[in-house]
Amino acid sequence: MRAVLLASLRAHLRRYVAVGLAVGIGVAFVVVTGAITSATRDGLSAGVGAPFEGAEVVATGVDPRRLDRLHESAAADGARLSVVGSAQVPVRPEGGVGEDLFVGELPGLTDPPTWPVLVDGRFPRADGEALVDARAAELGPVAVGDTLRVGEDDAAVEVTVVGTSDPGPTSAANAVYLRWDDLRRFADAMYVEAVAWAGPGSAEEQGAALAAALGTRGAAESVLPAREYVDEQVVAANDGVDVLATMLLVFAAIALFVAVLVIANTFTILFAQRRRELALLRCVGATRRQLQRAVRLEALAVGSAATAVGLLAGAALGHLVVAAVRSRVPAAGLGDASAGPSWYAAAAAVGVLVTVVAAWSPTRRAVRVPPVAALAPDDDTRLTTGAGRLRLAAGVGAVSLGAALLATTVALDGEGPALLLMLAGGIVSFSGLVLLGPVVVPGLVRACGAAAARVAGPTARLAADNAVRDPRRTSAATASLLVGVTLTTAVLVGVASTRAVTDDEMAAQHPLDAGVTRTAGILPADAARRLAAVPGVARAEAVPGVVARVAGAGEVTVLAPDEVDDVAGLSLDPSVTGGIADDEIRLPASVLNELDVAGRVAVRVGDATVRLRPVIGDVTGEGALVAPAVLDRLAPQAGVGAVWIRAEDGTGGDDLAADVGAVAASYDAEVTAGLSRRDAVDLQLTIVTAAVVGLLGIAVLIALAGIANTLGLSVLERTRELALMRALGLTRARLRATLALEGVLLAVVATVLGTAVGVVFAWVGLHTIIAPVVATTPVVLPVGQLALVVAVAALAGLLAAALPARRAARITPAAGLTAD
Repeated sequence: MRAVLLASLRAHLRRYVAVGLAVGIGVAFVVVTGAITSATRDGLSAGVGAPFEGAEVVATGVDPRRLDRLHESAAADGARLSVVGSAQVPVRPEGGVGEDLFVGELPGLTDPPTWPVLVDGRFPRADGEALVDARAAELGPVAVGDTLRVGEDDAAVEVTVVGTSDPGPTSAANAVYLRWDDLRRFADAMYVEAVAWAGPGSAEEQGAALAAALGTRGAAESVLPAREYVDEQVVAANDGVDVLATMLLVFAAIALFVAVLVIANTFTILFAQRRRELALLRCVGATRRQLQRAVRLEALAVGSAATAVGLLAGAALGHLVVAAVRSRVPAAGLGDASAGPSWYAAAAAVGVLVTVVAAWSPTRRAVRVPPVAALAPDDDTRLTTGAGRLRLAAGVGAVSLGAALLATTVALDGEGPALLLMLAGGIVSFSGLVLLGPVVVPGLVRACGAAAARVAGPTARLAADNAVRDPRRTSAATASLLVGVTLTTAVLVGVASTRAVTDDEMAAQHPLDAGVTRTAGILPADAARRLAAVPGVARAEAVPGVVARVAGAGEVTVLAPDEVDDVAGLSLDPSVTGGIADDEIRLPASVLNELDVAGRVAVRVGDATVRLRPVIGDVTGEGALVAPAVLDRLAPQAGVGAVWIRAEDGTGGDDLAADVGAVAASYDAEVTAGLSRRDAVDLQLTIVTAAVVGLLGIAVLIALAGIANTLGLSVLERTRELALMRALGLTRARLRATLALEGVLLAVVATVLGTAVGVVFAWVGLHTIIAPVVATTPVVLPVGQLALVVAVAALAGLLAAALPARRAARITPAAGLTAD
């Protein structure tokens, strides 16, 4: 049988190409998943461990009142000490606006420090010097050489900025780093994450020295080796990474599931074509067991070769993806792509097992047919057999049960086991749809073929008839694409609907691109003119206002935005920034802490007092909003209470905030950066959409390979039939067009059906996940994106049919009629 095996592999090598492609892509996807996961974990580990670089032991649970004693003990023992923690204190640049920032100790484990990374200037070497985070310095704005006042009243200290730094991806970063003698005055207000210690002697001796410096009565919860502490922190922080790995593995499983469908379909068709060959082998003495062993060894050989190629391709692609992300998005903080041996072993096992398992059932069916029956014409394509009727009954039952589960999910409104029922309902109903495929898909292909016949004539009718000649093969060919398109559509509709809801929420919470307001003060008359000249500002309008005293809230800048011409043109949500009633005052959340909102509040400017109804809600900046009539009563000659800004199209939110902040700092004013916050949310949604669609694209790619494989094998199976049509007068061009239309019909039917099912799944998902949080959650259909999915699938079906059609057209009628 070894000679038979080798001869079979050589004879059917072209037929195994699509099998190898599907397996290789699935295996590569698993390896790429491992590379991305390992890079994320390595980056996280580096970020967590950066503040402890050079430390031997670490103490946690340290009382900040003992920090002075710790520094004295370290100096006496010749050890280096670094306090990883922070105190939130007011920091005010010279001539700028004060702001509460996190201030910490300059790392002292090495000289100079290995963390944070110096961007400009130098590290502090003496008291009275400070290192500032580069991003905080940009927003300040603060430059090397500037003076900062840290703290307030008698505890304040003035320091000179001597450098800026980049902390990298770590949660231990502070905005300002001081030497201990400057920071000690804020020790009581510090949160201490850990104390890192590097001294003489072994790790055990250093641990004992650190414990002695802390005292003997539970001054620290624990003293442990630095490496052990970092590992514990990585495990704690890895929860998010494990979610990422799980998500990636879900899509890898989807890709492999689609690969199984393609491979099983390929083997089914392949063995159906080889019925005569296998029957002849049985006739000359081969046993069922020998044939089973031979064809399964074929599958093992193909799976092993494809797996090896997939491992190499996945390793190269994983390193390429990680390198590209590190280059384009440094803030992602990825480490090295170093998927461990377990990933490669798992990918290899999956690739080989998927191929062997996918070939198992077709192999059994192929060798169970008696030789005499196998030599006769094949009629297994009929659906009226007992197995066919059982399949249809199971499909109807699964669809009915799945629909009932999904209806129950919607009725629960996200409560109780709604999520579990949604997942179960989706799986069961989709499985039922796949079982009904031999009835549903051919019917849709006939309908599409009839519609296409009005344009393409007999060619379309012939293509439709050929496509549905074997209903089970047609269903299997489209099932893989149906999976990918259904999931892609569900994701696109879900993200579009979520984005619409999120955009409405962000428009209400951050209606202005930017705003400049004093907490309780008036801006200069030329503020709007200066801000209008800032790069990226399309419009800057002065909003009339006055400083008023609101009972229970103190002094507040009161604004009358409805006096501005076209205030709606400045705001994404005019209901937030305009249309104020004459008896209400919209107050910022920062002044509502001790305010009685049950009745009216007195608002006074000088001798003028009005009583207004306080409204709790999102307003822009630190100003309160009133109607123009109220402002006229309070201050007939109001000044510039705020400047509201509309950005030019394409302006980045962070750039706008930094540039506007530079001007606002000269007024001691606050900047409300609405565009920056909206951009951040939009970026997250865009990244999620791109990542999910990209991952699902792998499954769609495998599915299209399956359609191409089905068409290719169909051409080989129908060599005589196609040659006969050529002999009866069908031209090569018409034959190519017929086969091309087959591919297009299969792809379009699978895509349209998958789109319809995906929209239903998305609607159920929105009612289960989003609706309980946001009351109004409309289903938004991204028509352009869905139409693009259909168009791309049709084009891909056409391309998938190109090579088989070309091969079929090249066969001469005489050669085709004599083919076996």
